[in-house]
Amino acid sequence: MGTRITEHPILGVPQKGSLVSFTYDGKKIQGYEGEPIAAALKAAGIQIHRYTKKEHTPRGIFCAIGRCTDCVMVVDGVPNVRTCVTPLKAGMNIQTQYGVSAEPFEKQ
Repeated sequence: MGTRITEHPILGVPQKGSLVSFTYDGKKIQGYEGEPIAAALKAAGIQIHRYTKKEHTPRGIFCAIGRCTDCVMVVDGVPNVRTCVTPLKAGMNIQTQYGVSAEPFEKQ
């Protein structure tokens, strides 16, 4: 796995949990339970979390403190989840968000 933040300016020093599996857009990947979903995705090389509704432009981690909406994704079927402050749990289903859906624009 890639590098992880050792100290977050808002969340402090992360407590590393057990290595768990979760699904990202149908692919099984791993991260540490309790770390922000965005951290697990970043460590796996995933930087795009959503595409904007109007212009379909990619967005990813921006503020990393839960204030903006650039990192929102569909998590376990729920859209608009701020992945930078949502803890990872084993078995989560995380999907790229297109507007407010997990369906790519060409399928909508």
